[in-house]
Amino acid sequence: MQTASAAIAFRPGDHIVYPAHGVGRVMGVEKQAVAGIDLDVFVISFEQDKMTLRVPTAKARASGMRPLASGDVVNQAMKTLQGRARIKRTMWSRRAQEYEAKINSGDLVQIAEVVRDLHRATDQPEQSYSERQLYESALDRMARELAAVEKTDRDAAVQKLTASLALKKPRGAAAAVEAEAETAEADAA
Repeated sequence: MQTASAAIAFRPGDHIVYPAHGVGRVMGVEKQAVAGIDLDVFVISFEQDKMTLRVPTAKARASGMRPLASGDVVNQAMKTLQGRARIKRTMWSRRAQEYEAKINSGDLVQIAEVVRDLHRATDQPEQSYSERQLYESALDRMARELAAVEKTDRDAAVQKLTASLALKKPRGAAAAVEAEAETAEADAA
């Protein structure tokens, strides 16, 4: 059982990251009766989704809820964006599941890996619809956390991420041809 100090690690007004939904703000702690049991729950607002989530205070950490990333984690994620894309030679459906799991992990560095791997420069082949959706989801999730950490807006964070991606090491010609074939395979699926 968690101690009271561990359970109340988040205060009203704090920005948090909830793995499945991204950055939210703790609005307060309420008592709520569930199946005849009184629980203290964090009330979390996700403005971008116009959603309110209630998470039992005792289960907050176990659910993956965490404070915003530290400066070191943000720096590591930014370095990850500049690395070489690592695309496995597996079926697109399997890779898509792995990318979705990384996005929903809430781990900023894993989300950065998805952004890095799915980013396409203007001289590279087009993305399939599903690739584009995953890329946009990961970029949005990462931009919202970066914006909250740096106390700026989402658009400024997207510009910073895009600038960092421009510094990315280019993929070789063989990788570009392979990516084009994968895109055709994904479109056919």
